[in-house]
Amino acid sequence: MAKATKAPKYVYLFGNKKADGDGSMKPLLGGKGANLAEMARIGLPVPPGFTITTE
Repeated sequence: MAKATKAPKYVYLFGNKKADGDGSMKPLLGGKGANLAEMARIGLPVPPGFTITTE
């Protein structure tokens, strides 16, 4: 049986005090996407949304 490979992640979600990304991911998420994710992670009121990576 062939081993399944994990597909790269292109969409990162944020909001509701949770985020898939963080502020250190600026090269991948862009400045705005990384900052929105970081603000959601620290509990600031950020509307739910998503960021598509730069890849």
